[in-house]
Amino acid sequence: MARIRIPSTIVIIFVTVQTGFLLFMYARYSSFMPQSEEKPSQVHILILSSWRSGSSFVGQLFSQHPSVFYLMEPAWHVWVTMYQNSAKVLHMAVRDLVRSVFLCDMSVFDAYMPWKRNLSDLFQWAASRALCSAPACDSFQRTDIMSEMACKTLCGRYPFSKVEEACKTYSHVVIKEVRFFDLKVLYPLLTDPSLNLKIIHLVRDPRAVVKSREQSVKALARDNGIVLSTNGTKVEDSKYKVMQEVCRSHVQIYETATLKPPNFLKDRYLMVRFEDLVRDPFSEISEMYKFADLSLTPRLKSWIYNITHGQGPGKKKEAFKITSRDAVSVSQAWRNVLSFQKVKKIQEVCKGAINILGYQLVDSEKEQRDLTLDLVLPRRQNQFSWSSFNPKH
Repeated sequence: MARIRIPSTIVIIFVTVQTGFLLFMYARYSSFMPQSEEKPSQVHILILSSWRSGSSFVGQLFSQHPSVFYLMEPAWHVWVTMYQNSAKVLHMAVRDLVRSVFLCDMSVFDAYMPWKRNLSDLFQWAASRALCSAPACDSFQRTDIMSEMACKTLCGRYPFSKVEEACKTYSHVVIKEVRFFDLKVLYPLLTDPSLNLKIIHLVRDPRAVVKSREQSVKALARDNGIVLSTNGTKVEDSKYKVMQEVCRSHVQIYETATLKPPNFLKDRYLMVRFEDLVRDPFSEISEMYKFADLSLTPRLKSWIYNITHGQGPGKKKEAFKITSRDAVSVSQAWRNVLSFQKVKKIQEVCKGAINILGYQLVDSEKEQRDLTLDLVLPRRQNQFSWSSFNPKH
């Protein structure tokens, strides 16, 4: 019986056409299937920073936006309840709480707060415009620029259930936290299909951070103890041991996100320096808003100008308040306030962070006091590029 020999070229063409047809049918069939990989309808933004780094200010840039539901440091409740543990031990509990808040599930607070509670039982609740306007509080509109004092006067007695009700009505949920010291702890949130998480990593010159911390020594004592694992003992950071841990964490977070990062971090990490923000507010804020899929409104633009063009660096009693100040003066105040001996010690414990984050060391008191000498180096825009990133390595 004669055998028919089919040229290999025809076989290849036939297989290719068949494969193409199968892929076409699969794609067509898949279009009718439920899409389990669709992104959640809400955008989730975590402002990741440390104490006295300008994070409350950045938080307000988001809180005042009419599309944002914002909470300031909800993990405070975890640390206050479990203060005898270390920051590392509490990472998991903090992460679980943050995840629940992003999903607008406020039952997570049951473990940390009294059963019968109002809005005012939530830490720094009045810093959230969303909790000071409908549907959380009927006294104000979403488009209003809110002050904490007005909010506290009129909205504190509303039931806690309003927190969850309000959260579900916003397109963006933003949380500001200072209680994460390791970016890898957040990997489960970044890979969670129920979240659409992006991270804004806010840093500040450690020398300026220390100057600001000195205005709030007692308020930070309990947190210091948790950072240093003192089993509940409060600590005043006179030897800058806490600052050393804070600086290490910023280096770890930045390097993890920029040196051979996992592919799921692509387009989901943005580092912002406080000094760049106060020098060119609208440019930096526009970049953050673009990253977060938000638009800058005329009312917000006017408010931002007013709070960054006040008089002087602010008073000690305003350490935890967002008031109108000369923002550039605030960022440079450490150069006239701190002694050179203190500056040298801070530079010793935070040298790595100062170098990596783009600040200039000073070698003398003369350099420190000379305000014509710019200690904020230009950002190295091309230092890291996702286009050159190969996830296989």
